[in-house]
Amino acid sequence: MNFQTEEQEVTYSKVASWLPEICDQVSNPFEDKPVFSLQFGSAAAIVEVRPFRQAESVIYIWSYVATEVTIKEDLLHFLLKQNDTFRFGGFSMADEGDIRFHVTLLGACCQKNEFELAIKEVLESADKFDDVIVETWGGRRSTDDLFA
Repeated sequence: MNFQTEEQEVTYSKVASWLPEICDQVSNPFEDKPVFSLQFGSAAAIVEVRPFRQAESVIYIWSYVATEVTIKEDLLHFLLKQNDTFRFGGFSMADEGDIRFHVTLLGACCQKNEFELAIKEVLESADKFDDVIVETWGGRRSTDDLFA
């Protein structure tokens, strides 16, 4: 595993110890990167442990909501308005047409219950909004790709 900082490694170890209690299906899709892939029924989430500044790390939890979506002004307006309503996290786009929901937590002070709530927020939000986005703006739900 390639860690950029000691803090990243400590946070990765902490998250790795929590995941078996939270999720039955956990994998490490990249041998050399601090990333976990989680499967919850028909939903999937990614957990990345990233370095942050000199003495911190972040836990970035995300899930695809929809892919191949035609990006239009009303969609962007919808996503921004929805971001204002979330307790934690929000929508983002990694690539043109790929909409994700994510939560970012500080690694050093993160507690297990906070981590579990963040995973739940990501999965519930992705599940709630995938149909709305695809029905209104097109594209594919991320779960369509899992079971195609």
